[in-house]
Amino acid sequence: MSRRAAVGVVVLSLLAAACGEDSKAKAPVAANGLDSLPPDRRDATILGREVFQLVDRAVDYKGSHRGRPPQSFRQMGIDSLVPAFVRRLRTVSDSSVITVAFRQPRGRTVASCEGNAHVLEEASLSSQFTVVCSTPSGALKRYEVTPP
Repeated sequence: MSRRAAVGVVVLSLLAAACGEDSKAKAPVAANGLDSLPPDRRDATILGREVFQLVDRAVDYKGSHRGRPPQSFRQMGIDSLVPAFVRRLRTVSDSSVITVAFRQPRGRTVASCEGNAHVLEEASLSSQFTVVCSTPSGALKRYEVTPP
């Protein structure tokens, strides 16, 4: 086999592997073990886990930038709009507050959830953390979420 053909085989193998990973990322919610939860807890868990990961990234950014919190997701190298969520970042008293909302809230019992560095602290002390979520009608409710 020529060198050119070998490179082509490697490139095709990598593309096939990457496509396989993408299809796993789009697996239904049932694959995450969330299908047995009530709809409101399922929605809060999905949003809360996203909040957790983004707060972790924001705290990491702050630690590596001399205590300055990020002013935008762009600074952190993260998109604010993704297919499933709308992400918002605001700074309150030198701390990042992350809000994640469903892009398609129709049929959801929880519209958005938010959290700050306290979610990381709670998760490190116990197996859960608390996020404050809003319903489509605007009511606020606290949910206990397990980390991803």
